[in-house]
Amino acid sequence: MVVSSFFADIFRNNALNNGILPVVVSEKFLGELFTSVGQDPQATVTVNLEEQFIRNNQTGNREPFDINPYKKECLLKGLDDIDFLLSNKEKIEAYEKNRPYVY
Repeated sequence: MVVSSFFADIFRNNALNNGILPVVVSEKFLGELFTSVGQDPQATVTVNLEEQFIRNNQTGNREPFDINPYKKECLLKGLDDIDFLLSNKEKIEAYEKNRPYVY
């Protein structure tokens, strides 16, 4: 996981493709995280991908974050793009079978 107030699209996509969650938070929340770590280098955060929030465990404050639903599912299941397609092979074949005029 990487936390920032901004990521360029290419970085965000590359991170997700490599199984790294880029979490975008407000500058205020990011500053709070920096303050917490500055005061206690052992400070921790909790990231809940399913519910899409990050929590500063020192203050209890939390902030939601956005993620593409497809990429969220891939991260939760530990899949890359190929694994995702293979896991849906039966659905893809059924779709193709119902459309013989296209395939």
